[in-house]
Amino acid sequence: MTLLQIMADTDAGEVRLRTSDPAVIGAELNRRGIVFDRWQTPSDPGAATDDILAEYADRIGELNADGRYRHIDVARIHPDDDDPEWPAKAKGAREKFLSEHRHAEDEVRFFAGGRGCFYLHLNGEVLAVVCEGGDLVSVPAGTLHWFDMGSRPDFIAIRFFEEEDGWIGDFTGNTIGERFPTLDELLTAA
Repeated sequence: MTLLQIMADTDAGEVRLRTSDPAVIGAELNRRGIVFDRWQTPSDPGAATDDILAEYADRIGELNADGRYRHIDVARIHPDDDDPEWPAKAKGAREKFLSEHRHAEDEVRFFAGGRGCFYLHLNGEVLAVVCEGGDLVSVPAGTLHWFDMGSRPDFIAIRFFEEEDGWIGDFTGNTIGERFPTLDELLTAA
């Protein structure tokens, strides 16, 4: 379920808005300078990277009409119950982005499958944006945020970068993320 939950940045219990209505999500994010869009989900989410990029070639072309994004790839994380090291790998991947950080360029992601949650720390609020297959979000450069892929990471996302190292975060050292519900908690909340 695509979800937006807006909370006071000083009190996660002060929920100002919780909605799964894509129109409301888009309007609330747009008011804050965040791009949110919905695309069709892929015909085969398990397809090879080149096939996924080919399926979205027109949409990617529209989004990158100015040629700004020179590096476009597909990131995949799927549970592998046959790999005894998978739980440790998943935990390491998840923990890397749970701390507040920012990027020197926009962070643009289209979720072709699975889910993840961006937590945007803006003007006294934390906006938890749960993205699922079909959701596109663009977090402007310099926006304080963190990302949670859940306790059992599983997603496919097309990523757009201006520079090859555009995904590298500038971590603030702020532990704010520890005081807010995780992706799993958001999804189980009433």
